[in-house]
Amino acid sequence: MNVSKDQDVLKFERLKDGCITSAKGFSAVGSCAGLKTSGKDDMCLIVCTESEPAAAGGVFTKSVVRAAPVDICRNQLELSGNRAAAIVINSGQANAATGEQGWKDALDVIELAASLIGVDPKYILVSSTGVIGRRIKMDALTKALPRIVSELGSSVESGLRAARAIMTTDLVPKTVGFQTEIGGKKVIVGGMAKGSGMIHPDMATMLSYITCDVGMDGKEWQKLVADAATLSFNQITVDGDTSTNDTLIGLASGASGAWVEPGT
Repeated sequence: MNVSKDQDVLKFERLKDGCITSAKGFSAVGSCAGLKTSGKDDMCLIVCTESEPAAAGGVFTKSVVRAAPVDICRNQLELSGNRAAAIVINSGQANAATGEQGWKDALDVIELAASLIGVDPKYILVSSTGVIGRRIKMDALTKALPRIVSELGSSVESGLRAARAIMTTDLVPKTVGFQTEIGGKKVIVGGMAKGSGMIHPDMATMLSYITCDVGMDGKEWQKLVADAATLSFNQITVDGDTSTNDTLIGLASGASGAWVEPGT
């Protein structure tokens, strides 16, 4: 890794208009599926455009009461060996406290997204945010998802619209991007998040997603994502609440050509 001589850390430069699509090897979209009564965008996709699924790591709520997508994501990461090709995110309904039907709904979303994107279902992750106790409006989602997949793009606007689509009580979309250099190659990290209250250590009432174009082993990337959460999100308290859907997922595409070996 290319580090400064006086510090054992990488030097990062913040990007103007940084967002989830800033890193190479990713596309995204935010769109309206009709899940929110407001008519605002309520569906988001993040897709790795490389030939192989991205390294994937996740950190989730420690609440005893968890939404179906949380446990399903944990299972998917284990099944895939910490690899993922896409994340499907809906806002409006949290799909929490929805019983067996909530599980089935989330698994049906995975199957549909996998068929539309053309990947094995084990490489699809899902997240939901919104009203607890409400099932996803599956008729609306399944009707809209083919169109939404066709709208995927890698532009800044695509990234910003993706961030707006996951908002609930947020007043503004939250996006960021940084670049650094590893092994003589430029590496970019992009991100987006939702959540403006009920924030407490060990996750919060939030969803957060990170993309990076570095190459890394999936298990090692999982450790890195978990360590980063410990030093950042899990240090924040707003009003002492965690929730059912708290999720942080990081994807690393390898598209920069820079590879990080374990322990470096």
